[in-house]
Amino acid sequence: MRPNRYRHGVRVEKSANGEASASRCLRGRRTTVGLTPPRLPVTLFFHSLGVCLLLLLVVPLQADDFPPEMVRFKQHGDKPVFTAAGPGTWEVKIRERGWIHLDPTADGTDSAKPKYRLWYTGYDGTREGIKRLGYATSADGIAWTRHKTNPIHDQNWVEDMSIVPHGGVFHMFAEGKDDQAQLLTSRDGVQWQRSGQLDVRKSNGDPIEPGPYGTPTAWLEDGVWYLFYERSDAGVWLATSRDLKVWKNVSDEPVLRPGQGIHDRDLIAMNQIVKHKGRYYAYYHGSAKGETPSLWSTCVAVSDDLRMWKKYDNNPLLPRERNRSSGIVIRDGDRFRLYTMHSEVWLHE
Repeated sequence: MRPNRYRHGVRVEKSANGEASASRCLRGRRTTVGLTPPRLPVTLFFHSLGVCLLLLLVVPLQADDFPPEMVRFKQHGDKPVFTAAGPGTWEVKIRERGWIHLDPTADGTDSAKPKYRLWYTGYDGTREGIKRLGYATSADGIAWTRHKTNPIHDQNWVEDMSIVPHGGVFHMFAEGKDDQAQLLTSRDGVQWQRSGQLDVRKSNGDPIEPGPYGTPTAWLEDGVWYLFYERSDAGVWLATSRDLKVWKNVSDEPVLRPGQGIHDRDLIAMNQIVKHKGRYYAYYHGSAKGETPSLWSTCVAVSDDLRMWKKYDNNPLLPRERNRSSGIVIRDGDRFRLYTMHSEVWLHE
């Protein structure tokens, strides 16, 4: 016989015919038992089963926070789909967030009923140059035709706009001079009237402190208007209104802050809210101070209540070195298209 061995605390011996047996002492008696796999206690088995079932339930929910159609975009073509007209025109350059609206009832064949509309900011290329409103239309979201009367609104400084159609009226929330948020309205998207500067209050009803409050992003749901705005890109605040006249902060602290990574380390501004499968997606851009040139990135966060936001772990959505920001997402049928606006319009599908 080979020397005795121990397996799992049980003495193992081999008989002359080579078969293994095990022995242990029970109350002074030596008892031979067969070698069988150790069994889990019943309570441990059901505990392990419960953990597995819990993982099966939780993991898909975490993965669905950011479904692929909301975060995976590939550049369309090798050049932007819209750029400034250039020197010798009123729009030597374009800047900041423009806005694209898709009419799902249009088929793109009637120029009087465009499928895609683009509003954008043009200027003479200087920092102090007045920012004016331009307009273009498209049948496919790729080839654009400028409006013959551009700029369509030059009475007021207009840049960095978002637009919400409601009740047959386009409501444009935009920056005015010195980053002061304002409201303009139009019935046809071409003739615009300025309603005035937005009256934003603290949560206690007092006016917010003087200073810039820009990149206004609006959302309307159940009769309540939601306004997201930034103050010197230091964070994003949220105010609400029912009459579009007085806005009150839901909190005097930002609902979205910089700091996830180098892509939004110091500066942040929200561009758009999209509701998809019952959840809210905020597309925003961010940057870090002290870089030359300054690089801005397009990112996304998700929320269930428009107040608490979770940033996408794989932000930014596009390589940071491309410097593409002021992004908005357009739903065209079953597909989503990401347009980045500053300082030329790129399409990603």
